[in-house]
Amino acid sequence: MDHHTSENQNATDKKIVLITGTSSGIGESTAIAFAKAGYQTIATLRNPDKSKSLLEKAENENVDLDIRVLDVCDDQSVSGCVNRCIETYGRIDVLINNAGVGYRGTLERIPMEDIIRTMDVNYYSVARVTKAVLPHMRKSRSGHIITVTSLGGLIGVPFNDAYCAAKFAVEGLMESLAPVVSAFGVRVSLIEPGPVHTNFVQNVGTNLSSDETSNPYSDLERAAIQAMVKRFATTGQTPDEIANIIVDAAMSGSPHFRYPTSSFATQHAARKYTDTTGDSVIHATGATVLNPS
Repeated sequence: MDHHTSENQNATDKKIVLITGTSSGIGESTAIAFAKAGYQTIATLRNPDKSKSLLEKAENENVDLDIRVLDVCDDQSVSGCVNRCIETYGRIDVLINNAGVGYRGTLERIPMEDIIRTMDVNYYSVARVTKAVLPHMRKSRSGHIITVTSLGGLIGVPFNDAYCAAKFAVEGLMESLAPVVSAFGVRVSLIEPGPVHTNFVQNVGTNLSSDETSNPYSDLERAAIQAMVKRFATTGQTPDEIANIIVDAAMSGSPHFRYPTSSFATQHAARKYTDTTGDSVIHATGATVLNPS
């Protein structure tokens, strides 16, 4: 059941933003940041039981949120929620595709069902929600679609095969879509964080499997985990920092297509653009598992 922290009015001068995956991390911070910036914020999440933290933060910050249930992996849930939001507010000005899930593992050892699930949550869901919102933006000839991808959507990361594949797919989808919908006044942007301090990483898990002795990748995987922990300690950003970048992009009169969120992300993304052979990318990412230091 939809929960509102304040009475909604059918007509509002505020810009309307719909955000997916707001139960924690970047999504939670982004919902609060948009509300503080004066947006009518529709904060969606799959499980209403996980809205406690979001509600507490909204109360502490003295902002109003319209919290609604939306399962990004369910067609009916997505279309139903979007249609009800249009009925309530008449439009959606900004869509933030944020919902996602991490997955650690190398291809040989990932069950196909996990590859499919990772693709569903991180890629198909973005297509699903965007498809539901886009007709309304196209008809109004305005709107901004902002999708949180990852540096891992540009640079493959060892033992993040399924996750990076899904984020690469999102990047391709939005890069192809952007010039087409711009003809209808709709803008598209990608937010590309590097390491971010959220439960997202903890949820991926950092313990090697119990059958480690039969895992030919265990030494490499351990090295990759150690490198990741060190990288997060030295270059990790907070969800609030990412949220502020997202809000700035939404408020820009001429937003960029890509927003790497840190100097670390920018430097590593630059490899992709300056070395067309891709050799330096493989060397740099491979060094984390072959020559950890």
